[in-house]
Amino acid sequence: MSISDRYLAASKAALYHFLGTLVAAAFAGVLVFLVWYPYPYSQLSGGSQLFQILLGVGIVCGPLLTLVLFNPRKSRRELFADLSLVMLVQLAALWYGMHTAYQARPLFLVHEVDRFRVIALPDYQGADVGQELAALEPLLRPRWSVGPVTVGTRNPRNPEEQQEVMLDALAGGRDYAQRPEFYIPYDAAYLPTALARAKPLKTFTDHYPQTVAGATELLRRAALAKDQALFLPVLHRQEWVAVMDAQSRIVGFLPGDGFAVP
Repeated sequence: MSISDRYLAASKAALYHFLGTLVAAAFAGVLVFLVWYPYPYSQLSGGSQLFQILLGVGIVCGPLLTLVLFNPRKSRRELFADLSLVMLVQLAALWYGMHTAYQARPLFLVHEVDRFRVIALPDYQGADVGQELAALEPLLRPRWSVGPVTVGTRNPRNPEEQQEVMLDALAGGRDYAQRPEFYIPYDAAYLPTALARAKPLKTFTDHYPQTVAGATELLRRAALAKDQALFLPVLHRQEWVAVMDAQSRIVGFLPGDGFAVP
């Protein structure tokens, strides 16, 4: 067998491997972008970057190794051993990437005074919050099959509790949004709390004219007049704002630093 025949056969095997990898990547993309990091959390929490790394490793690593190792002159046993090794390496990379994306996925969108904060597992700063999460109402508990849960935060029950959180936060520790024991439903009873610090959306779009088109489309889909739209900043790895109606129900998100708006 000539070298050109060998590489032609290897190229065909790598192509089939590549197509199979694309199918697996599509399923992974559905899980990452539609479940764990629904828009705009793919930008807010780095889901896009994580998935690009995952996709790059998966697509390049497996087919490239197949191209290098595949040789029709090898026995079936040798080919099986080589390709099994390639698949194990690729599956290990896929598992690691998906596990990393899962661990970093946003769990909660927490309203805290004058902002929303996206909270993922690393935001608990290594604290064991398992019991606190388990003690939440069933509808507030994070699940692998749904995106982040929107919650409010209750007031401290006494001065001692308030002082404990305040001193910890000042020292770089956890604030209210990073303490599940303070989470309460973001429901009709809580909405006035979020409304108290909300600002008119017009002030945001005036400050960021590049967001006018996105805001117009968002309000059109929500059947909401611009003079009834409000916003609050959303904090995580990137700065966005949550767009709300006059009752503080979230109808969408826009990019931009809400705290920079006068």
